[in-house]
Amino acid sequence: MANLKDIRNRIASVSSTMQITSAMKMVSAAKLKKAQDAITAMRPYSNKLTDLLQNLSATMDSDTGSQFTQQRPVTKVLVAVITSNRGLCGAFNSNILKAAAGIKEQYTDAQLDFLAIGKKAHDNFSKKDVVISNHSAVFDDLTFGNVALIADELMTRFAAGEYDKIEIVYNKFKNAATQEVMVENFLPLIPAQGIKAEGDYIFEPNKIEIVSQLIPKALKTQLYKAVRDSFASEHGARMTAMHKATDNATELRDQLKLTYNKARQAAITNEILEIVGGAEALNG
Repeated sequence: MANLKDIRNRIASVSSTMQITSAMKMVSAAKLKKAQDAITAMRPYSNKLTDLLQNLSATMDSDTGSQFTQQRPVTKVLVAVITSNRGLCGAFNSNILKAAAGIKEQYTDAQLDFLAIGKKAHDNFSKKDVVISNHSAVFDDLTFGNVALIADELMTRFAAGEYDKIEIVYNKFKNAATQEVMVENFLPLIPAQGIKAEGDYIFEPNKIEIVSQLIPKALKTQLYKAVRDSFASEHGARMTAMHKATDNATELRDQLKLTYNKARQAAITNEILEIVGGAEALNG
């Protein structure tokens, strides 16, 4: 009977876990809808702003350049890694951490530092690498203004010459079950090749003034879109992971119930045999 008690305890434990994973799945599904709507609504604006910047750059002369377009010999690289603050979302974080670590192979002769946007990134890279700042709290109040502060830090460090190249690593949201790991160049801005200027533009007050305002806005929007993409991907990955965990818990519970019923049936059969054997001994 001790074996039956152990099985009952395991059934209760698995059932409790199944309730938790099912609840987490529903919470993530509710959050995913809001996050998905936000990134879907933002993408057209972000893409149009990027197109406008590229089209404008096609009309720029060398004297209308920006401090953010300066290309220097790469000796110091900064990687902004966007992860989640919590786990239980499948391979969401591990894929990002692997991609960020893989950048080291590209810059073996350069100093490589990290900027963490997400607790998982900070915990991972702070053990053996240099993490210049941690912005995990941005997910507590995910607004354009808060993300713009991070973009300002990146732009300031690049303009001051602290880093020669800055890249962003994040998960791009495709659907609830699919996220694509992205490694994007953030700074310096590289003019698009083969793009011809479209339309006859009249610049007011002047081209330099427009570029000086448009580039920071485009960079802030690029980072905000990346963070929003990652946020939606996190909830999609967690919803999928908790769905699989609930299915696995259900299957394990059913197997344990079957094992319990077989063991209980065997115990009852043994008791019956003992009773019959005792009765036959008394009759004999």
